[in-house]
Amino acid sequence: MPPSKEDPGPKSDGDGVIISDVINNERIINIFAGFTRDIDSISKRLDDGSQNATVLAPLNSEILKLPRKPWEDPKDYEELGTNAYGGSEGENRAHQNLRRFVEAHVIPTSPWKEGEKVDSVGGGKVWWENKDDKKIIQPGDIEVSSVASRVSNGEVWILKGVLNYK
Repeated sequence: MPPSKEDPGPKSDGDGVIISDVINNERIINIFAGFTRDIDSISKRLDDGSQNATVLAPLNSEILKLPRKPWEDPKDYEELGTNAYGGSEGENRAHQNLRRFVEAHVIPTSPWKEGEKVDSVGGGKVWWENKDDKKIIQPGDIEVSSVASRVSNGEVWILKGVLNYK
């Protein structure tokens, strides 16, 4: 999507720069950027110039405010107790939960038009709209703080919140 005249935003580097080249440039989203490297399918997607994506990266502060870590699921604790993430089975459970979190924040479309409802890589239906001159991700009324990067295979949007990843 072309930048608006009011907010030109970051420029795309037409020389084949891709999302995986730039996602680590913003310290304010480095927790989420690290998570993307831990999920092979997402890491490969962001490193593939032929697969466009819009990455909805929550601010570090938003991830830290969550009532639990992105790899934790209360159901796991209810069913398995305090050792829900112990051993190799527990590690696999934690990895699956983290994958669900990351995939909820990657949209397999770019450019992504206002009002266009798309399934995230994780399968949740999302769209964005302008409200009071701000981009708002729906469902959830999550404000887009800024568009950090526009590159050949997509964009990185910084979120002031976390999408539902259940």
